[in-house]
Amino acid sequence: MTKLKILFVCLGNICRSPLAEAVFSEKVRKAGLAEEITIDSCGTGGYHIGHQPDPRSIAVATAHRIPIGHEARQLRKSDLRSFNYVVGMDDQNIRDILALDRAPTAEVVKMRQFDRLGPNLDVPDPYYGGDEGFEQVYQMLDRSSDVFLSYLIETHGLDRP
Repeated sequence: MTKLKILFVCLGNICRSPLAEAVFSEKVRKAGLAEEITIDSCGTGGYHIGHQPDPRSIAVATAHRIPIGHEARQLRKSDLRSFNYVVGMDDQNIRDILALDRAPTAEVVKMRQFDRLGPNLDVPDPYYGGDEGFEQVYQMLDRSSDVFLSYLIETHGLDRP
């Protein structure tokens, strides 16, 4: 079986995408699929390379008992060839991803296309808002991750142990 590689992408890789990586990683772990799926995150911009996630992303993950730890990095063209799925948080992320490589081998999808409550809406950037914005983003990522994981299990015939 080929190991799936998933990359979550936002602008700076300190708020949404590291939280998405953490939430999805925990769901994959709980499903017993950590050996089948590799997860990472990055940003389209290079503003925060080498930084840890925003303290508010860490706080919301911790409040939900989700381990989080990541060092921000910027999206590279090679990512669009080495990952199976590149998951953008908003329409601008998707445009920036596709501007880097118009013919990626990765399937480029938007996170909330898997959200039953807001299909194809953006995951808003909570950076300039308060703590409640981070909780709202967490809820969107949590719902979307459940559906995305089910999609991967069905589409790729992943077997839970």
